[in-house]
Amino acid sequence: MARTANRKLVLGVDVGTGSVRAGVFTLQGKMLGTGECPIDIFRPKPDFVEQSSKNIWDAAGRAIRQCLRSASAKPADVIGLSFDATCSLVALDRDAKPITVSPTGKANQNIIVWMDHRATDQADRINSTRHRVLRYVGGKLSPEQEPPKLLWIKENLPRTWCDAGKFFDLADFMVYAASGVDIRSLCTVVCKWTYLGHERKYGRWDMSFFKQVGLEDLFEGDKVGSVVRPMGTYAGPLAERAAKSLGLSPGIAVGVGIIDAHAGGVGVLGPALKQGGGEAGSLTDVLALIGGTSSCHMATTARPVFVKGVWGPYYGAMIPGMWLLEGGQSATGSLVDHVIADSAVGVQLASIAKKGGSTPYEILNVVVGRIKKRDQKGPEITKNLHVLPYYHGNRSPHADPYARGMVDGLSLDRSLENLALRYYATVQAIAYGTRNIIESLNAKGLSIKRIHACGGGTKNSLWLQEHADITGCDIMLPREPEAMLLGTAILAAVAAGAYPSVTEAMAAMGHSGKTVKADSSTSAYHDAKYSIFHKMYAYQLAHRKLMAGF
Repeated sequence: MARTANRKLVLGVDVGTGSVRAGVFTLQGKMLGTGECPIDIFRPKPDFVEQSSKNIWDAAGRAIRQCLRSASAKPADVIGLSFDATCSLVALDRDAKPITVSPTGKANQNIIVWMDHRATDQADRINSTRHRVLRYVGGKLSPEQEPPKLLWIKENLPRTWCDAGKFFDLADFMVYAASGVDIRSLCTVVCKWTYLGHERKYGRWDMSFFKQVGLEDLFEGDKVGSVVRPMGTYAGPLAERAAKSLGLSPGIAVGVGIIDAHAGGVGVLGPALKQGGGEAGSLTDVLALIGGTSSCHMATTARPVFVKGVWGPYYGAMIPGMWLLEGGQSATGSLVDHVIADSAVGVQLASIAKKGGSTPYEILNVVVGRIKKRDQKGPEITKNLHVLPYYHGNRSPHADPYARGMVDGLSLDRSLENLALRYYATVQAIAYGTRNIIESLNAKGLSIKRIHACGGGTKNSLWLQEHADITGCDIMLPREPEAMLLGTAILAAVAAGAYPSVTEAMAAMGHSGKTVKADSSTSAYHDAKYSIFHKMYAYQLAHRKLMAGF
């Protein structure tokens, strides 16, 4: 394609758990190129997961340069950028340099990653206060949210707490590093910090909560900033130094960022908006399912709805002017990977996949299909294998970080076929978790009828069909498979002034792809297996109670 001097492109940067990705888009939502760079993960202890803000920032520069090269785009073509990221906690000292959050004491390990569960005790103590702000997080904070992590730092790393200059959600750190402006996203602070976005013009902190849990000094010295704005707001121009690091032109618009899963919601719901005539209220019967390492289940409502064990209601945290309910599963893609890696044939499978230019999932899907054909059955091939997928706790609807995985039906079989069955049963179990979340939402007056999905799971045809069949919802896929990058690019377009609002940009830049239809002929089998899914958790609770005295 011939390049012109006046192309107007927007850039979305996604900071995931394992890599930084960048995507460059036209203002019509067509992706022209991508780039990706892996990032470091440190695990100094069980349940401790850490990263480095410098490593992530450097990776962003490499991903952006690769992205522009793949699109044959020039830095001058880009008019705006924004960032999405995992809801990880970043710590900087008073000179805006990394400060340790690690028991190792290493300064470069200055991020507590979202999946880190070191602060389970702190979360329990915070939840025992029953403070009114907890109503807006489903009744309980998770150790994956920021107040428990901050309290852990205060209690276990007093030097870091004393010397810290700023604490950020990771998306807000990226905007700060890019623009030099400390402006917090309504999405990050409402969803992960207990900020009350529905009160006053731009929301407020409830200081009585932080005083009650022992974090009132968090607000000394501007550690958490004083300006909160909706996603896509113009944060400021890209600073000279940051532009050099990222390989972009200084002065382009930097948009207020967003949590990664919520960016997926923005990127995937454009077609639903168009079907509803551009009205945000048309999204109330739709679930946005963003599947990756973990999965998030986003439902929007016009009024606040309180669902026990489901985060929210959050005001304005994804769709402006709408309330958000956020269900989630702490381990989905990572659970499937664990099941494969934990198998006796996991290493062999990975080697075969690499040599054949495929993935372990594709090979296992073929094996599952072969078993179905041989046995002349459908999903019933897993009838003697049942999985409770809570290997990293349950985020929704039980809000139980102590929950653990269970498998019923194991044998001594070490074959690839046996792994395929366990893999298939795990995918089904993850889908039963999604069904459980949808039923919890619908019990409180929602009417989820279809799913708009994106993320890594949507690249797996078996994962998609099982989710459709088990939930009874058709699954709509976006035309642009990298919907998370698109969602963040939509915020960049709004920040650059290309569209007057996020919803207008969503409708203009988001487009429909294929639909996966639910197969109702499998419902009786899945109803039976779903009942066992519930019984397994009940058994676990009973066993936990029995052993509590030891």
